Amino acid sequence: MDLVPLIDAVGEPGTAVAGGALLGMTFGFLAQRSSFCTRSAVLDLTQKRDGVALATWLAGLATALLAVQLSSYYGLVDVAETRFFATPQSLSGAAVGGLLFGVGMVLARGCVSRLLVLSASGNLRAFFCVVVIAAVGLATYSGFLVPVREGVSGIVNTADIGGNELLAHLGLSQSAGVIVGGLAFLAALVQAMWTRTPVWRLAGGIGVGATVAAGWYFTYQLSTQVFEPIQAESLSFIRPLATTSSFWFGSEGGLGMDQGLLLGAVVGALLASVFTRQFRIATFSEPGTPSILRYAAGSTLMGFGGILAAGCTIGAGFTGGSVLAVTPLVAILSMVVAAAVADRVIDGGREARESTPFVPAE
Repeated sequence: MDLVPLIDAVGEPGTAVAGGALLGMTFGFLAQRSSFCTRSAVLDLTQKRDGVALATWLAGLATALLAVQLSSYYGLVDVAETRFFATPQSLSGAAVGGLLFGVGMVLARGCVSRLLVLSASGNLRAFFCVVVIAAVGLATYSGFLVPVREGVSGIVNTADIGGNELLAHLGLSQSAGVIVGGLAFLAALVQAMWTRTPVWRLAGGIGVGATVAAGWYFTYQLSTQVFEPIQAESLSFIRPLATTSSFWFGSEGGLGMDQGLLLGAVVGALLASVFTRQFRIATFSEPGTPSILRYAAGSTLMGFGGILAAGCTIGAGFTGGSVLAVTPLVAILSMVVAAAVADRVIDGGREARESTPFVPAE
């Protein structure tokens, strides 16, 4: 991928913004159309539902894993110098942050990416949650909650276990990652057939995973063609919300992929909801809606937990999980377990009924 003409035309930051916007728009459109949601996937397990949301989510995760492992195997992407492997990562932060995030996901009735998509579809409850997540995320990322984050993060890190690379811990080669990805993708297809997942939802899940792989490829190619060194990365929503919200407080940081990703995701989800006539204003006044305090508490836990875990369900689970790094796998496992337990304890394992058919569960 030759990005030099685009870099010459709009500069390095502009190229990062443009790439992030395209990735975000694709993600937002596909996530809205397929109702892609980690919490819904968990509820399929805890409530023994039809399994379609779970099949959609697994298809996305398996696609990201297989595509990224294939890209690494053929040398299209090199993740050795990324944040997951270049420096020690916090195991305690991944575990504790993941647990807090999982509980918050149930309280706020959606993970960060799902709430962002719902916001663009007219859900003002989701928009409120996104604002709280951004504020708490900023406080945790670079504000008054930094000492708390560092205290938890410093308990155990990957240097204590000899690194963050799962394949190395298992004594396996890169080809093993491709095999794992292939088996995961096959299992996801079997799950989709078993649950009779609609083709368009399965395609949406696969597309979400492919977008994560495309993010890795784009940022790696960009890192090899820019003058100022950058690290390869892919999709995440908790850090972009935190860094973007800092502009409101006079931050001098420049624009980059984070801001393009957020803008693109909102635009993509908005277009999808408008074109399919699913855009609808939803407020806290609707019958059956839990208290605003519940949403605020859940958003607070996700804002703090997501930064502590170094990623949301997409940033940790998909972006980090696709390179088979230990800490993001610990984080997403903690999120799923905590969400499953929280659903049983808080909601009694039963989904609260929503008055609209367009955005059930949120």
